[in-house]
Amino acid sequence: MGWADIVDLNKFVAVASCQYGGPIALLRDDAQTARVQVSTKPVITTYTAAGYQIGQMRWNSGQIVKMGWTVTEDLLCVQDDGVVLVYDFFLNFKRTFGLGQEAKDVKVIDCQIFNSFQGTGIAILTSTFRIFIINSVDDPRIRRLAEVPGLQTEPSSWTIINLDRQSRALVAKGKELYLIDHGGQFQYQSPQISAEVNEYVMMSVSYSNKYLAMFTDSGVIWIGSSDLQKCYCEFNTKSPQCPQQLAWCGSGAVVAMWDKIMLVVGPDKDWIKFQFDSPVHLTQEDDGLRIIQNYQHEFLHKVPDVTEKIFKIGSMEPGAMLYEANREFMKGSQKADEYVRMIKDKLDIAVDQCIQASGHELEPTKQKQLLRAASFGKCFLTDYNPQAFVDMCQMLRVLNQVRNHAIGIPLTYTQLEKLTTTVLIDRLVLRKFFAYAIKISQYLKIPEAEGSSRILAHWACYKVKQKNQDDEVIARAIAQKLGDTPGVSYSEVANEALECGREELAIRLLDYEPRAAHQVPLLMKMHKDQIALSKAIESGDTDLVYTVLLRLKESMTQGDFLMSIRSMPISYSLFLQYCRQQNPKLLEDLYYQEDNFIEEGNCKVTRSFDDEVRI
Repeated sequence: MGWADIVDLNKFVAVASCQYGGPIALLRDDAQTARVQVSTKPVITTYTAAGYQIGQMRWNSGQIVKMGWTVTEDLLCVQDDGVVLVYDFFLNFKRTFGLGQEAKDVKVIDCQIFNSFQGTGIAILTSTFRIFIINSVDDPRIRRLAEVPGLQTEPSSWTIINLDRQSRALVAKGKELYLIDHGGQFQYQSPQISAEVNEYVMMSVSYSNKYLAMFTDSGVIWIGSSDLQKCYCEFNTKSPQCPQQLAWCGSGAVVAMWDKIMLVVGPDKDWIKFQFDSPVHLTQEDDGLRIIQNYQHEFLHKVPDVTEKIFKIGSMEPGAMLYEANREFMKGSQKADEYVRMIKDKLDIAVDQCIQASGHELEPTKQKQLLRAASFGKCFLTDYNPQAFVDMCQMLRVLNQVRNHAIGIPLTYTQLEKLTTTVLIDRLVLRKFFAYAIKISQYLKIPEAEGSSRILAHWACYKVKQKNQDDEVIARAIAQKLGDTPGVSYSEVANEALECGREELAIRLLDYEPRAAHQVPLLMKMHKDQIALSKAIESGDTDLVYTVLLRLKESMTQGDFLMSIRSMPISYSLFLQYCRQQNPKLLEDLYYQEDNFIEEGNCKVTRSFDDEVRI
């Protein structure tokens, strides 16, 4: 980890790690951890998954109850007054919202941030022991869940379960379990458990929300379905002490953490114990568990079936035989031919197994060995489609690049399949790795509109926010980089510059915008009406000219307006045409001012045919 010898997790009161190889947020509050009384304010620091600092700020708001990350890598800070503050990856403030008046009045004592069917949700427990929930932080609609019957003290444990596109809370009142929803309904739950239970002291729902683990006061871990209808196993840890963390490793095992001892329990009561020499923070992933320590960041997951088939001792699977055949071939041994002959009827299966297994390996050396074996097997197949091999090579190159500590996104192949390369590119853009994002999009041959053009637009918007550079330098750099790239609008970049208070830069950027229809509205927004009129006239679009003329007419006195447009024959001519149709009296006055008696007479003759002025 990049923070080795700098960060000690024991000194932080809260650790929040984002899923899918995302960033880590640490909250340090010396007022809570110091042995003597201090008056310093808490500090929040964000790091990449590789342990390199990316942001830091001193907390000047209320008491933080919970920190967590959204699916779009925004940091959520939930206060005890129900106010949620949202920050970006670099701890720049984005927005805030509240969780209701009751939360503000009676205070929040506990909170859970969870993945819902709508994105990222928040559930809070107030001091009156009521639970409020929102299913999406992007659309915070607060709902109060049903009350637990007879609940007079804080629940011994509770969690949020998402099933059938509905979020419910499972609340433990001692040994009683209640499932409550926002419809005002509560259901008493009685799971099958043989051990004596006085309290359920901790709960954890799997990433898929299909499985549930509960830790009892007697040291038993109950593992079953999240609807509590099935019990897969009861494992007695023989520990009366409640674990500090209870999490799922994918959907195949439950992990309990006591100080520096980690216990992994499977649904068949198989278990293994690990011991660490530093504090540990666990983060659930869809296919495993991230283990964050002072000096390293590890990933625990079940060995994939295809990997087991190839590397299991004595395996006779086609993939295992092909892997051995390639090893013998590299040695120049004739045994390679014997292995190939043994699987000649299943050679296509062997190639597929080696390709699939390479995707689950994190070490490039092992990836190359498996891909070489697959390539070796392809040589003996005449009608094998190599697309899967090509795709895997591309994905592994991308994964190996983003796993590098310089970027620090330790994704697995399974996670990338669910996350998609488009979202991965978005995350690179979020981290300001624009060059990497463009190279990857070009390497994967992503269409420009979704790839390089979109990335360049983000880069340009980031560039205009740099206050330490001159407007002319930035405008020239953006124009040089963007050029005539399709799908990139200079007007959008100029609008971003305007929102940052850089009006001169916005005007310079608009000079590179080839479409007057995009230039003129923004110039009018900046009240540069004369420049907008010139651009509209140059475009030859009469509708655009009329738009600017009417804006000028409304914002200026009639005398100033007429003086300003007389210097532009085209605009003046168009305004006369407008008056001819909309305001004949004004047209007659204009001709009178210009001593154009012939046209003035024509106007009077024309007006004489009007019913309203006819004698």
